[in-house]
Amino acid sequence: MAQFRFKALEEMLNRKPDEIVREENLVSDYFGMLVFDKTKMKKYLSREAYKAVIDAIENGTTIDRKMADQVAQGMKAWALENGATHYTHWFHPLTDGTAEKHDAFIVHGADGGVIESFSGNLLAQQEPDASSFPNGGIRQTFEARGYTAWDPTSPAFISETTLTIPTIFISYTGEALDYKTPLLRALQAVSKAATEVCQYFDKNVTSVQTNLGWEQEYFLIDEALFMARPDLLLTGRTLMGHASSKDQQLADHYFSSIPTRANRFMQDVENEAYKLGIPVKIRHNEVAPNQFEFAPIYEEANLANDHNQLMMDIMQKIARKHKFRILFHEKPFSGINGSGKHNNWSLTTNTGVNVCKPGKNPKSNLQFLTFVINTIQAVYDGQDLLRASILTASNSYRLGANEAPPSILSVFLGTEVSNMLDHMEETVVDRKMTPDEKTALKLNIGRIPEIILDNTDRNRTSPFAFTGNRFEFRAVGSSANNASAIIVLNTLVANQLQKFKVAVDKLVEKGVKKDEAIFQVLKELIIKSKPIRFNGDGYSDNWVKEAKKRGLSNVNDVPEALEAYLRPESKKLFSKLGVLNESELRGRVEVEFEKFIMKIQIEARVLADMAINHIVPTAVEYQTMLLQNVKYLKDVFDAEEYESMAGGRLDLIREIGNHVSAIKAKRKEMTETRARANKIEDIHKRARVYNEEVRPFLDDIREHIDKLELIVDNEKWPLPKYRELLFAR
Repeated sequence: MAQFRFKALEEMLNRKPDEIVREENLVSDYFGMLVFDKTKMKKYLSREAYKAVIDAIENGTTIDRKMADQVAQGMKAWALENGATHYTHWFHPLTDGTAEKHDAFIVHGADGGVIESFSGNLLAQQEPDASSFPNGGIRQTFEARGYTAWDPTSPAFISETTLTIPTIFISYTGEALDYKTPLLRALQAVSKAATEVCQYFDKNVTSVQTNLGWEQEYFLIDEALFMARPDLLLTGRTLMGHASSKDQQLADHYFSSIPTRANRFMQDVENEAYKLGIPVKIRHNEVAPNQFEFAPIYEEANLANDHNQLMMDIMQKIARKHKFRILFHEKPFSGINGSGKHNNWSLTTNTGVNVCKPGKNPKSNLQFLTFVINTIQAVYDGQDLLRASILTASNSYRLGANEAPPSILSVFLGTEVSNMLDHMEETVVDRKMTPDEKTALKLNIGRIPEIILDNTDRNRTSPFAFTGNRFEFRAVGSSANNASAIIVLNTLVANQLQKFKVAVDKLVEKGVKKDEAIFQVLKELIIKSKPIRFNGDGYSDNWVKEAKKRGLSNVNDVPEALEAYLRPESKKLFSKLGVLNESELRGRVEVEFEKFIMKIQIEARVLADMAINHIVPTAVEYQTMLLQNVKYLKDVFDAEEYESMAGGRLDLIREIGNHVSAIKAKRKEMTETRARANKIEDIHKRARVYNEEVRPFLDDIREHIDKLELIVDNEKWPLPKYRELLFAR
């Protein structure tokens, strides 16, 4: 059995270095060459068609079919010139991946041959079979119709030989079956609410854009070693494996020199990303061995999310060319850091002002404080929904461990910014302020840029941290679609900004001046949201106790977290803002419950198979070898010498037997528990049984296997060990 493992190691060690695919030109010379961007639209579209697309992108106007035909013709001409033979509508179903169906451009020609054709109808809408995509009960299985509709705000691009058109995905009756549809709705909701608040400070603001900067963490594993681990192949994480004697204790991998082979992989990924208009800016080693990160320049959130999904696909394809496999699982290895996808979030007006960044005068800083304080309040009110948006079966292994934020939501602001809010809290603003009080307050607000520049820092233990000109939602998992978190965050912020405006307008109607009305409402919000502000160590036991005193929720299991979506106030929130109706919301929750159950079910099946077919036979074989050795000792040596030499071996034989018996017994019990859980019709109850009764067996069985790994002869162990997976490069 161990031959497969050592063959994998030999193959990896003898592998010739992959050649670097270098671009001769500067990145700026070929950036976006495979994207149908504004420059190419100007070349291939008529003036009226170009204007129609730009109006749709910037103002949300509708493109009629006549204009769509013109766009399709221009898009087809550009695609064919660049070697495309097919086109596809590319969408994000609720599977946490992407989907595409490729159609050739060809149709029958008049002479019996074929011609290339692409119409506005085909560009604007298609009807892929939706029967096998998750929908959470929105429609019956036999109702297979689903529609993809063109999203002009995210430009088309060429992937290999296919013109790829970003789209939304909806059911026959119009319900969203994807991530993009509610994301676009949430972006629109926050733009409307934020614009109305911005007009307190600048009447020229007519729209507000959400910005997103994602940081994609991942592991690189040699393909030969990956293929020798059925658990990695089928679940994305190691279901067994004893810790390596050396792992990340020395933190010597973090920001160190990038290994040559990994660097070649990264260069190839960047080259492909640049061609597709993805502005990858940063690459570096992460904390754990063989863990790395990519990060781009920030973009509009919808486009940034499309780019992240595309980037993950590029990484997986390029990894295979370099004989690597990518692990996006949040916790692929026990005992070392897992991987996240930090979401850096901010809002920018159409006038170019980042409202999450301090300005140059008290007026702009009051706007900055308005958005920071309202965002804090939104996180405080929506802490359970934010947790539900990121807590999955895989991410639950990572959150709360000693490298990721805990499942308690808190906001880090830094000492000086917190002091500023405390000062505002103490300021008397519930009556007419004196000129001296106004001057003092404005002077303090005017100091914001310098105190943020000098004193605001990241807090790696904070799930939601302010970092100078943005908020960083650090709890998002590396395998997730960013849209899940951004949908909830934008919905919460939009709702809070609406409430803020109502409160300010009421005071103004009563005769309070606008600035004083804003101060009064902000002070109330500062006091109300104070419990969620925390600048300390989020990993500490003291914080868990303190959070409980503050009334903050702490939910660690996925089924309970997901129930937050189904509360009456949650349904009302999403429906009121037009992000998700009750049917769509309920359907999404059902899909998440189903995914949670299926992932644990697959892990349980894989572990049971590996335990019985890989580990137990190896352990028994080694035990038999020890038994034979003891027998030979008894035949050769006298009783006293035999007792002296055989005692330790007999203890080892018993220990192996005990572990093998425990594995077999627990495997049988796990299988029976799973079978019983599968008979439960209510998916919510079934998920709880899987979480509370099936999932613990994974750790119980693993414990015995990991102890056997330390006992059994290294040459007989059938699986690549942690030291090989993490340090073989």
